[in-house]
Amino acid sequence: MKAMVLAAGIGKRLLPFTKDMPKPLIEVGTETLLDRNINKILDAGISEIIINVSYLGDMIEKHLAENYTDQDITVIKEQCILGTGGGILNAIEYFGDTPFLLINADTYHEIPIDILPTDVEFAHLVGVPNPEYNTLGDFSIKNNKVIISEAQNDLTFAGISVINPTIFKTAQLPKAPFDIWNYVLKDFINLNKVTGEKADELWIDVGSPERLSLAISAHKEEN
Repeated sequence: MKAMVLAAGIGKRLLPFTKDMPKPLIEVGTETLLDRNINKILDAGISEIIINVSYLGDMIEKHLAENYTDQDITVIKEQCILGTGGGILNAIEYFGDTPFLLINADTYHEIPIDILPTDVEFAHLVGVPNPEYNTLGDFSIKNNKVIISEAQNDLTFAGISVINPTIFKTAQLPKAPFDIWNYVLKDFINLNKVTGEKADELWIDVGSPERLSLAISAHKEEN
């Protein structure tokens, strides 16, 4: 199995931190968010990693070149941001017909990715208990399948999933930029073809200064 880390976003909600620094290179403790996720992927036994970059992408590429000389990491540059869906589609040739791990670079978590399924028909999503900023949630799980309620959902998408490339070959895709949730995953969820699981481990979406502070506090408690 290979892995893809989504690292192309601008991180507008994290300004001013992201004015001169791409969000994946923001440090929590002594480690950047990107490094933390790369190391978790490597620890899970996945040795081939694809990383897409755009905003301040040269900084990310330089960081990777300096710190991962012995690792099989491929950087894909996007001249303009393609969105999560467009970014994956742009890299889809690297995965062939084999499911791959997909993870957002801005997550700070302790979710055990090494026990996620590696052979999925379409997609397998990890959900976490709804945080305060997303009380309505994104989805629920019934009989191991992901469902979406128009009212209340039990879980928030953790930005961690296993994706079968086939979903990009059969979905009706718009022109980039587009996101994977609304334009790819929802179609298969509505067809009852996406599996999922709940994770109760530490998880923080570092998408705002407040949540960055939360991640820094969590790191101090861990250490």
